[in-house]
Amino acid sequence: MYIVSLNTTIQKLFHKMKKVTYLLLLFTAVITAQTDLKIYDIIDEVSADRIKADVKTLTEFGTRNTFSDTISDTRGIGAARRWIKAEFNKISENCNNCLNVFYQKDLVTTEMSNRVPHDAYVVNVVAVQKGTKYPNRYIIMSGDIDSRNSDGSNFTKDAPGANDNASGMAGTIEAARVLSKYQFESSIIYVGLSGEEQGLFGGAGLAKYAKDKGWDIIGILNNDMIGNITGVDGVVDNRAFRIFSEPVPANETDRQRRMRRFYGGEVDGISRQLARYVHKTTKTYMPEMNPMMIYRLDRFGRGGHHRPFNDLGFAGIRIMEAHENYTQQHQDIRTENGIKYGDTFEHVNFPYAKKLTAVNAINLASLAWAPAAPEVVGIGGIVEASAKLKWSAVEGAKGYKIYWRDTTSPTWDNSRYVETTEFTLEGIVIDNFFFGVAAVGENGHESMVVFPNKIMR
Repeated sequence: MYIVSLNTTIQKLFHKMKKVTYLLLLFTAVITAQTDLKIYDIIDEVSADRIKADVKTLTEFGTRNTFSDTISDTRGIGAARRWIKAEFNKISENCNNCLNVFYQKDLVTTEMSNRVPHDAYVVNVVAVQKGTKYPNRYIIMSGDIDSRNSDGSNFTKDAPGANDNASGMAGTIEAARVLSKYQFESSIIYVGLSGEEQGLFGGAGLAKYAKDKGWDIIGILNNDMIGNITGVDGVVDNRAFRIFSEPVPANETDRQRRMRRFYGGEVDGISRQLARYVHKTTKTYMPEMNPMMIYRLDRFGRGGHHRPFNDLGFAGIRIMEAHENYTQQHQDIRTENGIKYGDTFEHVNFPYAKKLTAVNAINLASLAWAPAAPEVVGIGGIVEASAKLKWSAVEGAKGYKIYWRDTTSPTWDNSRYVETTEFTLEGIVIDNFFFGVAAVGENGHESMVVFPNKIMR
């Protein structure tokens, strides 16, 4: 009896030790994954209450149609953009004038689109937080200022645009409040874009402005509707969100297109790499969220304000809710057959908008704290047993991560850290995987992954 009892005690102790060992291993794994504890601070600092207050203010301008009143202090697009600029200026005052706030505008005329009811300036509100080391390298977060009702050309009727897109605009302002407390190596731009509903005019104007100024744009995170959790199909989900990205640059050359037939890359353009970056950062720091990568420029047959940047060869994605309610988009406020139509304040879920704002903020921070991506990534290993990679050195990089994945996988699933600018992955056959390289800074933050753009024979 004594022997049996002793054996039982030993077994219990053994199981306890196994549990302790497992917890220690789990704790170690979690700590290892935490590349920067400041990212968690950024998540915590985003306020649902401030976003709610900003959405409320924006809806109270009655309409923010691009062609609405510009004189009134209480109604129309003019009052809305002046208020947004004033908010950016307040943020700047609180961070020792760390933001350069200005209007960027372009004239649009009736000849440019049948959705333009009269000639007018499309005015964007831009706030630039300059980087300490690479001031000409920019990562952008955008929301749309303008709203519309059932008739996009009707600029007098009410169009509160609570979710579309006061939510994205309020999220952009809130990201500026939070991130302005930090310093970054690269610059961050927070921008309210206008003219979206009539043809993406604001994005086109800012993209051209950036190109003319020679800005080195890492990418744009376009936020368009980040506040709805109840879909028209009845699904309620406060964790899922979509990341839209097109596969390859719209301005790629014929040679690049031909090369893809032999070497792959049809789902590995710069916008797709930005989408993967957002997916990875979100799953690392906000694992409760469910980012859905949608392999499409935007919703079926539609477009958003990241598209004009894509058109000029910049990386750009759209971040938005997973479940839309079409009765609350582009609708006159009314009730029909018991259904309340209209994009009004009460339909916005602010804890959810806080989450998607945090998703943006942590990705802006991670990219702005990271070194630049390698410009050239070469790959070789044709008819060999191992894949060989060689890439250009990056200023400020401590090391590099070689990534590879199955050709059918949407995400980079395998990696190897090195502190050289070339490496051979022994036993990894080049034919069976896709590869890429990212630069890693002293702080652990990584650049976007660069798909090979050179073949080594």
